[in-house]
Amino acid sequence: MNILEKDVAEMVNWIASFGGLENGGTTRLLYTPEWVRVQHELKARMEQANMTAYFDDVGNLFGRIEGQHANEPVIMSGSHVDTVVNGGKLDGQFGIVGAFLAIKYLYQTYGKPLRPLEVVSLAEEEGSRFPFTYWGSKNIFAIANPNDVKHIKDQDGINFVDAMTSCGFNFNSKPPRNDIKAFVELHIEQGGVLEREQKSIGVVTSIVGQRRYNVTLRGQANHAGTTPMNYRKDAVYAFSCICHESIDKAVQYGDPLVLTFGRVNPKPNVVNVVPGEVLFSIDCRHTDQQVLIDFTKELEADMRRIATELGMSIDISLWMDEAPIPMNGHLTKLLEQQCQAAGLNYRVMHSGAGHDSQIFAPRVPTTMIFVPSVAGISHNPAEHTHLADLTAGVKALTYMLYQLAYQ
Repeated sequence: MNILEKDVAEMVNWIASFGGLENGGTTRLLYTPEWVRVQHELKARMEQANMTAYFDDVGNLFGRIEGQHANEPVIMSGSHVDTVVNGGKLDGQFGIVGAFLAIKYLYQTYGKPLRPLEVVSLAEEEGSRFPFTYWGSKNIFAIANPNDVKHIKDQDGINFVDAMTSCGFNFNSKPPRNDIKAFVELHIEQGGVLEREQKSIGVVTSIVGQRRYNVTLRGQANHAGTTPMNYRKDAVYAFSCICHESIDKAVQYGDPLVLTFGRVNPKPNVVNVVPGEVLFSIDCRHTDQQVLIDFTKELEADMRRIATELGMSIDISLWMDEAPIPMNGHLTKLLEQQCQAAGLNYRVMHSGAGHDSQIFAPRVPTTMIFVPSVAGISHNPAEHTHLADLTAGVKALTYMLYQLAYQ
């Protein structure tokens, strides 16, 4: 094991110990004691590495190396420090580890960069404690609305503002940052493409768009024994027709379109009653916004047709409509060039999951680096990436930051 591998392994396990669970998982939610401890311990490590470390108003943590040229914009890298409940050791925090180790190495090896370098440990991305996502990155650009969180609570009834102020933080009082020249996020893939293709690095060109629906099918609840099959208005049967036809159509469309019926709630949900109602969710994703819109419009029409044919009513509510987010073309090309020059085994790909980069990308030049997830598992204590692949990711990030800050 070389020095970089040892440093990566040590720091990944160290951060995961804050909120570490007996089953090997990690739970570290926004504004909890575990979250506070890890942010302050990270600050101490940054200072030990000769970085100027500081918090913003909401608790985003930055470690900065000043550049030789005054007033030059910042080259930034990092990710989110919060986890899901009973999550793994890598989601989010590996991006912080990689950025810290890369910037520390560059400063020790080459001295002061031409442009400032900053590692960021973003306060929150997951929405695991409170029903709000990307609290960290949204506050960097002053697009988080305080009114959206003032009255929300966690599952224990603790108010968002009370949790925030108890940790010594408050609402953002600063204007949006306009001093960031580029943002590079290192992250695990959270899928199985890189592992299946035996690639160590993913050069991310875009983050998929998403459309999410809540759908209610209404038939007629009735006696399971006395209602003949031809007389039934069975909402579960109607749902099964919708699900079967829709997934067949998604398969015909092909990659990168994905379609998921993730939540299904039949009513009355008892053994001896024909189901009279089904509430279900739909999650559809694609890298091309027009394809996403066209497919889901077809989906809506198909669902209404099926409901009508079976004598039922249907309510379709589109509650999320997020456009795909492209990464910066110049940065993705530069990342490809660095991978080629270093002999890293890579492929170009999109991200099927959301990341902080989708908040950065519309505002500053942004790109992402993926490393493989073993068996595609994430948000789970079994989340794992081989150390050689983690190290390759840190190397790719180091090469990128060198080009951006020192050249």
